[in-house]
Amino acid sequence: MLELSGGALVLVGFLTRPAAFILSGLMASAYFLAHAPLDFFPANNMGTAAILFCFVFLYLVFAGPGAWSIDRWRALAWA
Repeated sequence: MLELSGGALVLVGFLTRPAAFILSGLMASAYFLAHAPLDFFPANNMGTAAILFCFVFLYLVFAGPGAWSIDRWRALAWA
């Protein structure tokens, strides 16, 4: 449920930073619970996608939404 709703929020750019932070934690926990016990290296334990999405969402936490996002539109409307 988190992946569906959080992905939709990030896609349209509404509450991007909190949604991306939650999704980053979800991907990190998915990696450590499901992939890390198999092997240390992500390439060997099929956890490359989980690591990739974890860091992409973490990047979005700090970079924020893009220019065409709902968050950007709301910020311009209030200014």
